Formats: sequence, structure tokens, C-alpha cells
Amino acid sequence: MKQRQIHTFSVEKTSVFKEKLLSYYKEEKHLVYLESNHGNQKYDSYSTLIGVSALDRIQCNAGNAFSQLEAFRKKHHDWMFGFLGYDLKNELENLESHYKDLLDFPDLCFFVPELVFEVQKEGVKLHSFMNSQQAADQLIKKISNHQMEQVKTVFTKKALIAKDPKIKYLEKAQTFLDHIHRGDIYEANFCTQFYAKDVNLNTQKAFKELNDISEPPFAVYARFNNNYAICASPERYLKKIGSKLISQPIKGTAKRSQHVLEDDSLKEQLLYDPKERSENVMIVDLVRNDLSKTAVKGSVAVEELFGIYTFKQVHQMISTVVSQLDQRYTALEAIKTTFPMGSMTGAPKISAMEIIEQNERFKRGLYSGAIGYFTPNDDFDFNVIIRTILYNEKNKSLSFSVGSAITAAAVPEKEYEECFLKAKALIEVLNQQGISFD
Repeated sequence: MKQRQIHTFSVEKTSVFKEKLLSYYKEEKHLVYLESNHGNQKYDSYSTLIGVSALDRIQCNAGNAFSQLEAFRKKHHDWMFGFLGYDLKNELENLESHYKDLLDFPDLCFFVPELVFEVQKEGVKLHSFMNSQQAADQLIKKISNHQMEQVKTVFTKKALIAKDPKIKYLEKAQTFLDHIHRGDIYEANFCTQFYAKDVNLNTQKAFKELNDISEPPFAVYARFNNNYAICASPERYLKKIGSKLISQPIKGTAKRSQHVLEDDSLKEQLLYDPKERSENVMIVDLVRNDLSKTAVKGSVAVEELFGIYTFKQVHQMISTVVSQLDQRYTALEAIKTTFPMGSMTGAPKISAMEIIEQNERFKRGLYSGAIGYFTPNDDFDFNVIIRTILYNEKNKSLSFSVGSAITAAAVPEKEYEECFLKAKALIEVLNQQGISFD
């Protein structure tokens, strides 16, 4: 089997090189750009990782998608980049999705890239099948000398359409509370969608602006044929390093302030807020239970509980749960037993997903799913698709969705405000002129 070669390069400014690389491959049909921004989070393996061009690919919907992916992994012991859509839940459990995805994303898509770029502060590593150092040098030189197009506008200005007017959102939030008070569930992540049709989106400019506003640790720019994901996610779904699994669910959000003392106060309020701590610990318990299904006995542990992390837009409460993968189980089995992630579903998970399906008026699709990569030695890392603009270039439709956790202590009005706090950066990037209602 032909082996990839690794070529190493120094570049003058890696930030400029990354922008030029994206622009250079603008017309490439398959590209996943994973950006950690600062590259100093615990468990980060790469600062920036980019997969370009499909040597082979798999695309399918829920039914037997995971078995198809398993066969694809056995065929290719190589790098793979791709996504898992939320509605794969229908394959993993006896569940259904009642709505059609406006953007027509498949439920699963992965590709084996022709080129893999690692970009660190000190330079670039290129994983490719090029044997010639000269050929690799020429490619890096072409990218470095590429002239980027100057684009002024991101979005055809149109009003976004909200699936749930405020009064409807509040009614549905109360429905979730009713289920909680009856004991059907303890918590559920209730989401709502904003969308626009007949629009043109400059996806690369949108990504740059969203990333500059947010600087999250799990940012993504991805293209799969006509489908794009422009993602400012702060959350890791699941990572595998050797036999170690790491999940870092987020539950708990607070706004930022420009005033230092007030900002510190908001962080402290988040840390000690009983509602936020309650929802965080419920999901930590759910993740512990999920990981235990494939773990070496006694290896599931909570490394950090109620960690407060600050991003440009918000403060977040993040916990870290780890386990050792029992050698009887594959990497994909670790994903299947934990997907969809607890932070985007609820507890108990199956009941929460059933109630979510009854109340949300849209198919989540890629939202609440995950984008990431597999390495040749079967390690992987996937984020949670939140704070994300999804776009279908062919049918000229875009959407983004936001949600919040409903617990017994939830106040519907505050949950509605939290949704708009999470949507703030997305609305700002789209520079929309108002919101109308479906």
C-alpha cells in the first residue's frame, strides 16, 4: 500500500498562509478546515488541520450508515475528514425525524483527502503521496504567492425567518417543563431555527468574520460538494487518543461584559448558578453512562467539573469526562454508543430525543451533529455542531439553529434570551435586516 510522505516547511506568517490556502482551494469540492485558534487547550493535537480533495468518499443517510462507514474505514487505513448528522439517532435508536432538511445535507459524509496540512506557529507539515520534495515545495510556493480575492459583502441582505415566534417558543418551553414536572425527563435541549431562502453567501468571508468575532477552539470551515458548514463551536464532542476517550460537554452560558469587574462577576455567577450547575451535572452523568458502555471497568472519571472558560462572546461551563476504551470495542463503537452527544439531547437521552422531535419544527440535520477527522491509526476528534451557519449553494438556502437546556429550574423567558445570546455572532456576520416569522 502506498504510504503518505510528510514534508515540512517554514512560512513567514502562518495566519496569512492559512487564509491563502483556503482561498487557493476555493473551488475544491471537498475540504475540511479545523481551527483551534490558539491551539493551547488541553488535549489539542493540532493547532490547525486541513483535509483537501477527495480520493474516495462515502455519503449516506440513516439506516446502515455506520456499517457503511465501518467498511469504508477498513478499506482505507488513512486520514478521513467528515461529519455525522444528528438524525443518525434514527439508526441508533427506535426514533424518527418528521421534517425534511431544508438544506438537504446527507446524514453522514466522509472523504479520504488527497492532501492533509498541519499548520502550527513554527510552520507547515504536508501529508501527501508526493514523493518529490520539489513538487511539495512548488505547491507551498503557489499557495504562498496566491492573490486573494477582495470581497466586500457576505450575504444577500434578506430578513431571516424564525421558525418559532417568541410566544410559540415560550409555549413549547413550557411543554418541556410540563414533561419534566411529570417525571418524563430531567432535562432536554430545546432548539429553534432561523433560515433564509434565495440567498448568495460568500462562505469564506463569512467564516473569517465569524471566526474573528468568536475565536472558538473548534472552529470549522467545511465544504462537501454544494453543502457548507461555517462553524464557531466551543465544544468538543469526543476525542480518542490511543485508548483514551475524552468528552467535554458544555452546559451553562453567560454573557460577557466590556468592564473587567462586571465580567468577573458574570463568570462567578455562572459558576455558582444552581440551575447551570444542575444541568451540567445531569449531562456529565449521562456522558459517564455513555462512556461506560465501551470502557475498561472502573476507568470512567470526571477530570474537571464546572470548569469556567471564557470566549470572545460568552463564558461557558465545561466539564471533562474521560475513559479507557476496552480493546473489545472499535473507535466507531465508541462513537455509536455516545452519539448524539448528551449536551444536545437531554436526560434520559431517548425520552428527551422523542420529546424534542415532537416539539421542534425542523430537522436538525448537521446541527447538533459533529465534524472532525480520523487519523491513520484510528484516533479521532469531533466537535459539536453549534454556533454554525449551514448553507446549500445549489438551492441557495441557509440556516442556523440555537438552543438551551430546559430543566425544572428553567424560566422560558430567560431561555429565549439565551438563544439570542448564542445567535448574536451569527446574526452579526449575516448582517441581516430583521427577523420575520414562519
